[in-house]
Amino acid sequence: MTHTWIEAPTLRAAGVKHAFFTREGGVSEGVYASLNGGVGSNDARENVAENRRRMADALGVDAGRLLVPFQIHSPDCLTVVAPWADRPRCDALATATPALALGVTGADCGMVLFADPVAGVIGAAHAGWKGALTGVIEATLDAMEKLGASRAKTIAALGPTIGPASYEVGTEFFAQFAEASTDFERFFSPSPKAGRKMFDLPAFIGFRAKSAGVASFENMALDTYADETRFYSYRRCTHRKEPDYGRLVSAIAIG
Repeated sequence: MTHTWIEAPTLRAAGVKHAFFTREGGVSEGVYASLNGGVGSNDARENVAENRRRMADALGVDAGRLLVPFQIHSPDCLTVVAPWADRPRCDALATATPALALGVTGADCGMVLFADPVAGVIGAAHAGWKGALTGVIEATLDAMEKLGASRAKTIAALGPTIGPASYEVGTEFFAQFAEASTDFERFFSPSPKAGRKMFDLPAFIGFRAKSAGVASFENMALDTYADETRFYSYRRCTHRKEPDYGRLVSAIAIG
């Protein structure tokens, strides 16, 4: 089976092994078709395991060395040096260990891959609105620095994420950002619906990464909600009242 994934030009140019996997190229069926990487979904376990194996193969690592945490929308980043027995509860990973692939899942939330190619340090972060607001980007860079990375040499790339034209929110949501900083209000625009706003999550993630001092930030501008052929979307699933949804995986490895 041919693997299908997307690469960020900046990471590819630096020789960093990575993949923003789409929903194509797997064995799952129905609402999960076809490369569902979500162990937290109600998809058949054997299908998810095979999909994960294909992802690991694309990254050139053993299936047991593709590490994806139990995500809880936190700002927490864990440094890893070897595969684990039980998935840790956190939303970002960092490592300087070769032949380990770090992954995160998403179905509208931002998935950010980081690399300092010179130091040989990588990171992956699940950045939904809550994680991005509370500091998961900065925590990932802090963990990478402790492993020898330099922010001034770190490349960050944002994969499939719900886009600004698809993310409508209410006043309470907006208030949380405005309370944190009035500067954050610029990431919201009026919605056609009264009392609602549109939120630009990719731009907010980019702002946090750039403010944290990365050398470059690349927004792949891939809207999970709008592109049903390639991406799963929690919000699209909810609007359609579907029973469940698949999860995308984005992952990065040191060769």
